[in-house]
Amino acid sequence: MTRDFAFDFEGRYRLPALLFGITPSTALATVSDDELLVRFGPWRLRTPLDNVAGTQLSGDYAFHRTAGPAHLSFADRGITFATNSRRGLCVSFVDPVAAMEPTGTLRHPGATMTVTDPEALAAALHR
Repeated sequence: MTRDFAFDFEGRYRLPALLFGITPSTALATVSDDELLVRFGPWRLRTPLDNVAGTQLSGDYAFHRTAGPAHLSFADRGITFATNSRRGLCVSFVDPVAAMEPTGTLRHPGATMTVTDPEALAAALHR
């Protein structure tokens, strides 16, 4: 069974996202029986569900740190796929995953996604 989670676009995030090819039709998190796939404009993250170590609800993001493209945290190398400042889900991984750059050299120990229902995404990842 596959479940899709749309991203929650806040009005002021739409134009910066559009500049990078991120729209409601190009931003989606999908959980299947065995993997998580995130599409965020040109960026992709794919990992087996067995690689999900945990989840945590988060929010109140700074616009200048989250609007537009996928963002890299210099503090922990995490990646953020944000379309609003209100709330999202931070997913941590057992083994870091590729997503930011095409060679896969840079790996991320976690990813934050601002989907419309972060609680349901957390439940789908923990089944």
